[in-house]
Amino acid sequence: RAGLGGAPATLATVFVGGEYADRAEQLRSAVADCLHPEVLVGVTAQGVIAETAEIETPASLSVWAAALPGVVCTPLRYPPPASGAESTASWPAVPEDAHGLVVLADPFTFPVDGFLAWLDQARPGLPVTGGLASGSPRAGGNRLLLDDQVHTDGAVGVALGGGVRLTTLVSQGCRPVGRSYVVTGSERNIIVELGGQPAVERIQQAYAEVGEADRQRMRAGLHIGLVIDEYAEQHGTGDFLVRSVLGADPERGAVAVGDLVRLGQTVRFHVRDADSADEDLRRLLGRLPSQRAPDAALLFTCNGRGSRLFGRPDHDAALVHEALGGAPLAGFFAAGELGPVGGRGHLHGFTASLLTVSAEDEPD
Repeated sequence: RAGLGGAPATLATVFVGGEYADRAEQLRSAVADCLHPEVLVGVTAQGVIAETAEIETPASLSVWAAALPGVVCTPLRYPPPASGAESTASWPAVPEDAHGLVVLADPFTFPVDGFLAWLDQARPGLPVTGGLASGSPRAGGNRLLLDDQVHTDGAVGVALGGGVRLTTLVSQGCRPVGRSYVVTGSERNIIVELGGQPAVERIQQAYAEVGEADRQRMRAGLHIGLVIDEYAEQHGTGDFLVRSVLGADPERGAVAVGDLVRLGQTVRFHVRDADSADEDLRRLLGRLPSQRAPDAALLFTCNGRGSRLFGRPDHDAALVHEALGGAPLAGFFAAGELGPVGGRGHLHGFTASLLTVSAEDEPD
């Protein structure tokens, strides 16, 4: 409360390590009683972020609160669709004055891709950030906090409107290898041909063209980038929506990837490692507006990052905190991250998705 300077909390987040899931209601109540925020949201996770620290243990807790005069926060509850139904009738509309949306979802009971498609149709271009609960490996094990309620399914969120300034960043942590190809044969998420040749042969060609270090990275986990802007003269790091290569059919020469692929789309293989992830995050942080530090920030980073990727803790949190001039920072390790790429919201993996929040300056 002292950090708010006596001002009331506009928004509070409570990120709870999975070990404390059964105490989520007690923690929610304690934070609400202490801070009396206008809106409170939270989720259970494998680990949490607090300022420069990444606490990679289920026995963790991160509480963040921001006083944002003139900012309007609207709580949103998105229940899972009825069994076997695709109806979105029960989902609340996003307020017309919303400038952005934070969504925390249960990965077992909520159709995130369907939600993003619905949101893109209802509010095209609206930036959405957030993440999937990672506190439990089973349906019903996660907790989603919203004001005075604790849920075990669906999603919760908060729309940010009024006099608010938001910036977003999604660091996919990959870099391209080999050359770009046009998809000349595909079936949903199966790439059959690239540039008139079987997709598997194109992987073999890329493997032959790179050095031994990148060959090791390709063997460890190959990714593919779907170009965002087909009209750009060149496509390099950051110009692709990166998806995993899920498997291959050597007999057919086809490759399965983690997204729908269309004929005529430009793609390029990618690799990910600690150095690439570090360079990409630094590059994107360097592009953020530098006029002044934001009032606060939220960071949703993959549970495959942290010390698992970088060999040491605190990499993303420390880098972001420094780049933002010490702005109050909180977040959690997610089982999937939400963030805009190419003007549309996407569900990502192995990324760091950042939202900075500032109250607009009052007029002179």
